[in-house]
Amino acid sequence: MSERANTLPAPVRALAEADFSVVAERFAAAGFAVTQPADGILTIKGAGDRPAMLVSVGVHGDETGPIEMVAYLLDALSQQPAALAVNLMLCVGNIGAIRDGKRFIDADLNRMFRAERGALAGTAEAARADVMIAATTAFFSDAGPVRWHLDLHTAIRPSVYPTFAIVPEIIAEHARRALIEWLGLAGIGAVIMNPASVGTYSYYSAEHHGAAGTTVELGRIGTLGRNDLAQFADASLALDDLLRGAPKREAKQAPHIFNTARQIIKLSEKFQMAFGKDTHNFTVLKQGEEIARDGDTVYTVQHPEELVVFPNPDVRVGLRAGLMVVRVG
Repeated sequence: MSERANTLPAPVRALAEADFSVVAERFAAAGFAVTQPADGILTIKGAGDRPAMLVSVGVHGDETGPIEMVAYLLDALSQQPAALAVNLMLCVGNIGAIRDGKRFIDADLNRMFRAERGALAGTAEAARADVMIAATTAFFSDAGPVRWHLDLHTAIRPSVYPTFAIVPEIIAEHARRALIEWLGLAGIGAVIMNPASVGTYSYYSAEHHGAAGTTVELGRIGTLGRNDLAQFADASLALDDLLRGAPKREAKQAPHIFNTARQIIKLSEKFQMAFGKDTHNFTVLKQGEEIARDGDTVYTVQHPEELVVFPNPDVRVGLRAGLMVVRVG
């Protein structure tokens, strides 16, 4: 990132390089308790009972749009520090991959937030996940009942719904309703209810710390400094309101709700999908159509209609190669 760093706006460059020095000084000077428990992690805590808000970006190093969006929000907020209405933890996930301009160093960081890592236990991402887990545990250890985790991403492939989110089913009902309402304010078109973890950061926070956690896909992947920030306008406004405790705006429309029909797991190197890996997210398949085959195992559509999300036959054996969903609302 060194060559392009000089051309980036200062707030974007700082966040991409996990340099919190300027904003940390501003919040500390305003009386907040500011800590940096690890590289790429900043916590800002105020007095009194405040919601606990974890915002993570860059868990995939090539998904740079949310880094830019949050950089500008954080810079503006740090210049009006008294407006911060939450206890905030900001996490820049895969610092090494961001620096190298690639998705990951050894393996997908967003599959490392689970106890069993198998052959991936010695990877750079496994070590980074341990650091993030420790900081997350510390942040939520003294938090009140209102706990959020927004893990912000962008999608590799085109999507019928340009913006969508994955929400763990284990989140308490009242917190889940509030989260989905906020996702509508953020312009999110679809919400997928997820019944089981595949090792993602947001599911970890929901499962182990009672947070209303979600993985949010905010649009298409882009190059740092060259992202079309207009595609993040609704999400930026909604996040800024959330951090400032601003009155709720009226959502343009509620997200469509989908349940997970099944997760397609790659069992062996024989795995083949019945369609190209460039297939759009939320492509419709009809009952009986083949999804994939893996040796003697054949995956077919079981419901009258299922939609495929995250089709990727190139994942490692044992990981999710696709998600099949059905619309319920």
